[in-house]
Amino acid sequence: MNFLPKKMFFTNGVGTHKEQLRSFELALRDAGIEKCNLVHVSSILPPNCKIISRSEGVKLLIPGQIAFCVLAQARSNEPSRLIASSIGCAVPKDENRYGYLSEHHAFGETEKVAGDYAEDLAAAMLASTLGVEFDEDKNWDEKKEVFKISNQIVHTTNVTQTCVIKKGWSTVVSAGVFIF
Repeated sequence: MNFLPKKMFFTNGVGTHKEQLRSFELALRDAGIEKCNLVHVSSILPPNCKIISRSEGVKLLIPGQIAFCVLAQARSNEPSRLIASSIGCAVPKDENRYGYLSEHHAFGETEKVAGDYAEDLAAAMLASTLGVEFDEDKNWDEKKEVFKISNQIVHTTNVTQTCVIKKGWSTVVSAGVFIF
């Protein structure tokens, strides 16, 4: 059997509750994927996989279905703690090649910092696969220019969720969900 997704969508959410598990379920609900049995997969964006909107993707989900996803999550009950989860994505110019997704979970990072980091991870993995030479130690903006100049990476993006803990448990999730 060949499980090759034809579509994928990005989503994110946050949940807060006195119970850790409920905060996770509420984060999944906020992301629109609570009705699925989630199976975590690694970081490959399949060739010719169309990225669709969250609203379009959520409509395609069936309650109880097994949904494959790249999932990032962070949770804490420490008051005033900033938590972040992010999925980065790098799409090659050649649609017949695979791209990369990355997951990043962090404490103390803003949405921009966590999102840029996840996007950088995905782009660096794709660039190394494509043979694009770059300096790992450069900042994301400098590497992004190298990737653009290489003309092999057509698009990078991220979906990120952050939250500052107030009371009880908070969970943030970010996901790339595959549709078959």
